[in-house]
Amino acid sequence: MTDPVTDPAVETLDEPQLAEPQLEPEAMLEVEPQAESLDEPLQQPVADDGVAAQSRMFDGLPALSRRQLLKLGAVAAPCLVGAGAIYGWLTGLAPAVEAIDPIVASYDATAHRWGFVVDTARCIGCGKCVVACKTENHVPPEVGHTRTWVERRTVTASGALLVDSPEAGIDGFASSAAPAANAVVSSLFVPHLCMQCENPPCVSVCPVGATYRTADGVTLVDETRCIGCGYCVIACPYGARYLVPAGASTPAGVGGVADKCTFCYHRITRGQQPACVAICPVGARQFGDLNDPNRDVSVALANQPSRVLRPELGTQPRVHYLGLSDELAS
Repeated sequence: MTDPVTDPAVETLDEPQLAEPQLEPEAMLEVEPQAESLDEPLQQPVADDGVAAQSRMFDGLPALSRRQLLKLGAVAAPCLVGAGAIYGWLTGLAPAVEAIDPIVASYDATAHRWGFVVDTARCIGCGKCVVACKTENHVPPEVGHTRTWVERRTVTASGALLVDSPEAGIDGFASSAAPAANAVVSSLFVPHLCMQCENPPCVSVCPVGATYRTADGVTLVDETRCIGCGYCVIACPYGARYLVPAGASTPAGVGGVADKCTFCYHRITRGQQPACVAICPVGARQFGDLNDPNRDVSVALANQPSRVLRPELGTQPRVHYLGLSDELAS
């Protein structure tokens, strides 16, 4: 009777084959190469002494035929593809879905390049801009949740820079909080908002593509996609972002998502000024299309020295400041 284990003429597709006896390297080199078959057990190549120790860890395990290996590959492939897709989604490597801009049908975003100018010599620190922004955009009333705020920056005779912003400047500034007049070298009010950077780090770190730039250069947050991870809040070097607290609402009525200044995008796409610009009683805030040389922002930037905050970061903000000295901008 033929023994299926010892007789090579008998095929055993589904039974695990016994490990072949180990050959000395000299003997293995003398073996003539044979034609490959799906049912032949896979052989380890001859290895030098440095690799042989690693290959010996598999000694004693049942050998797999090529047919069996192909079966395992067919089962494992979908698992690997699925795992890769999940990893891509989690790390932001999945193809980004084009975000929809909250604009009117007649608005052409490609025709505009919006810019913002803050004239610190005009700002009186009244706080009306903060009130208008919170009212217009349903920003939560808490101090830590704001799209814009005003700081008072003071340089003393000793060279110290003092910065305060009580309640984000919403109620103005009490004179009693300032240093004695004879100790002040210079002082002014500096409004802050989202810088609408040309190279926004908040867009780069968002794992789901919820933060994105429009064709006219405004950075927005798609509240239907935001997962509230807070990466963008940490990445913003200007402190212009916050997470909407539970139970609060944003313009879209969604809590727990990231929020920030949008230049009042729902207004500017309809030909209106941002709420903070419209309310300012002294014209300290100016907004307009930088593509139009006759706009106030273009004229101001063409005729007056200006600066951006933290230019060394390479973010290229679109918010420009007039009358801000080096010592007060640091």
